[in-house]
Amino acid sequence: MGSPYRRSLPAALLALVLAFALAPAPAAAAKVTFRKADNGSAITSYKWVTKDKRRLDVSVRSKGLGNKTRKVRLLLPRGWKFTSKKTWPVVYLLHGGGKADYRSWTRSSQIATLAAKWNVIVVMPEGANGSYTNWYNNGKGGPPEWETFHMTEVFQLMERNLHTGKRRAVIGNSSGGQGAMTYAARYPGRFKFAAAYSSLLSLLSPGVPEALGTINANQGNPDRIYGDPEKDRANWEAHDPWTLAPNLRGTTLYFSSGSGMLLPSDPGLISEYFTGMSTNDFKKRLTALKIKHQSHIYSGGRHSWPFWKAELKRSWPKAMKAIQGKKYKK
Repeated sequence: MGSPYRRSLPAALLALVLAFALAPAPAAAAKVTFRKADNGSAITSYKWVTKDKRRLDVSVRSKGLGNKTRKVRLLLPRGWKFTSKKTWPVVYLLHGGGKADYRSWTRSSQIATLAAKWNVIVVMPEGANGSYTNWYNNGKGGPPEWETFHMTEVFQLMERNLHTGKRRAVIGNSSGGQGAMTYAARYPGRFKFAAAYSSLLSLLSPGVPEALGTINANQGNPDRIYGDPEKDRANWEAHDPWTLAPNLRGTTLYFSSGSGMLLPSDPGLISEYFTGMSTNDFKKRLTALKIKHQSHIYSGGRHSWPFWKAELKRSWPKAMKAIQGKKYKK
């Protein structure tokens, strides 16, 4: 007689096969449908950067940038989901020039640790070396239109799909700070708080157009960005925080810079010299207009991350107060 175990084995295997065959299939992940911006720009894909799903990269196909795809990095608060019905206060965080990109703030500062303690969304869009403006291109306009990308496309896509709310701050370092203050002035009332660290806040101060020409020489013809500072002065003024300062009344303002020095062997000190000079001119302008502001203008300093990290720490509570961000209880 054969073993009872041997006789029961085929039946057991059959039962196991049937169990798998009849088991319900695992539910497929819900497809995320994104609404487009008014000009047709769209989020084409997304990727979670961290396992805790608090850091997200999205790809945006931009009409303003000639249908090129650029990245935006987000830091997300507790409880955030694609299907969320609520919105959160938002901080737009703009990077500087050179080799900086949408990842720079998470690579080089404490923003991820800082933001994780607050119920806010942080949006860090790509800015390349675009100077945070729609390029003049000898008066013809056209791509690259970085202002359109940031202030129309990314702005609408974030609100329509990723739950950014109406309480907004904009912060930047170097050219990103110039962009932050310019955007706040060109869109009065959009941002409750604007901050700039080591930024050119007076584009037409003596020596600044020449300095910008040198900085932007790697773009080929630097006049493509704003035009000629004399012949096309109106366009310069239209993007100059100093000129646009009256539009900043009612926005909580913070800006900072060191004084640097004209030391040819140290570009970091030279850059800080010019940002310090223009920041002082900007401060005088606000004071003359009796526009409230907070500033930290210090001697020395270098155009580098250790100083910008310190300024982020110093100004972050001011931003949170302005946009009514709430700190999580431990």
